[in-house]
Amino acid sequence: MMTAPAERFDLTGKVAVVTGGSRGIGRAVVEGSAAAGADVVIASRKLDACEELATHVTATTGREAVAVACHVGRWEDCDRLVDTVYDRFGRCDVLVNNAGMSPLYPDLPSVTEEYYEKVHAVNARGPFRLSILIGTRMNDGDGGSIINVTTAGSLRPMPSDLPYAMAKAGLNALTLGLAGAWNPKVRANLVLPGAFDTDITKAWDPATKVAAGDNNPMRRIGQPEDMVGVCIFLASDASSYVNGAQILVDGGAYRTL
Repeated sequence: MMTAPAERFDLTGKVAVVTGGSRGIGRAVVEGSAAAGADVVIASRKLDACEELATHVTATTGREAVAVACHVGRWEDCDRLVDTVYDRFGRCDVLVNNAGMSPLYPDLPSVTEEYYEKVHAVNARGPFRLSILIGTRMNDGDGGSIINVTTAGSLRPMPSDLPYAMAKAGLNALTLGLAGAWNPKVRANLVLPGAFDTDITKAWDPATKVAAGDNNPMRRIGQPEDMVGVCIFLASDASSYVNGAQILVDGGAYRTL
C-alpha cells in the first residue's frame, strides 16, 4: 500500500542537527524541522541565542530542542557537538551543515591568511569533520540524510566574496563525494541558495540589495522561510531516492547555468 504523500514528509522520531541554527536560514530550518516532528539540536557560537530558540521550539511544537555552543571552524568543537548529540539521543538522522561566514573586505590583495583560514574553516573544514563523524555513525545505525547549504555564488564566483565562494565550492565537492560514501543508507545532497535576507546581506549597500531583488525573476531576494520546504523534503522519506542532487534555491537568478 502506498504511503500517503503527507506522511512521507513527516519527521516524527527523527533527530535533526542544524549548524548556524540560531538565526537566519538555520533558525527557519530548525523551526520547520520541529514542526514536521523532529527533535532538534541547535548549534551555533552563541549559546544564549541557541537556548532562546530551543525554549521557543519546545513551547510551540512540543519537540525536544537542545542548544549546543559550537564553533564549527574548530575541529574539537565539531567532535564535542557529535558526542553531545549521541550522548543525548543516541542517534542523528539529519545533519544540516548550514553555518557560514563571509566578512566583507575592500579588495582581494587585502585578504589575509588569517581571514582566508577562518572563512575556509567555517564553510568547508567544519562541515567535512561533522559529515564524516556523523555520516559514519549514520551508516552504522539506521542511515540518514546530510544536507549541505552552500551558495549559488560557488557556481559563478565574484571578486567580492572569492574566499567564501571557494570554500563553498569545496563543500559542493564534499557533498558529491559523500553521496557515494555510505550507500545505500546515507544520502547527501546540496542546496544552493541565492541572495537571501540574512546577516550577510544586511552588510550590503542598500542599493545593492534592492538591485538584487529587482534583477531576480521573482522580483525579490529570498527569505529564510523559503529554504524550509526543500530541507524538509531532503530530510524526509519523500526524497528517499534523491542523492547527490544540487538544488538551486535562488528564484531563478542562476537559471542560465
